[in-house]
Amino acid sequence: MSKILMIIAPNFRDPEYFVPKDILEKAGHTITTASKETGEITGNEGGKTQAEIRAQDADVTQFDGVVFVGGPGMVDLVGDLDFISLAQKFFNADKLTAAICVAPAILANAGLLQGKKVTGWEGIGQTITQKGGQYSGQKVEVDGKIITASGPEAAAEFGNKLVEVLKRRSFGSSVLDS
Repeated sequence: MSKILMIIAPNFRDPEYFVPKDILEKAGHTITTASKETGEITGNEGGKTQAEIRAQDADVTQFDGVVFVGGPGMVDLVGDLDFISLAQKFFNADKLTAAICVAPAILANAGLLQGKKVTGWEGIGQTITQKGGQYSGQKVEVDGKIITASGPEAAAEFGNKLVEVLKRRSFGSSVLDS
């Protein structure tokens, strides 16, 4: 099964992390959690998890995809150069590149959404369109290897869509560019 890197920030949205993570793990995928620093990270609803590695130290070749998790703590990091670089590396390696809530703004700032149909928290809709994306406002969108979701209410659908896409697609092939 796939190895997925999930990127969180302190004060992440608990359901946007725990729900997709649980769905992915139950489907047999391995999750590695990363943040700017290693150690215990607390979500905005009090959930706790461990950041096993620093995001900026992640080796893209060791993973099949990346999921950027939203929440109040991610708002200040959508322009973070380490996160932007990581998104570009996954995308350019033809790997799953996903984000939920405010986190699709990272993909927009990385220049990955040109002509792509995406969604996210409505507060970033303008950022997405300014960076060339087509903001839909839907709960979940899939456009090639990019999967985006609107927020906590879409967490389960997002997780299920990640599993579905990982199951049916062979990452690293040109099939994803359709």
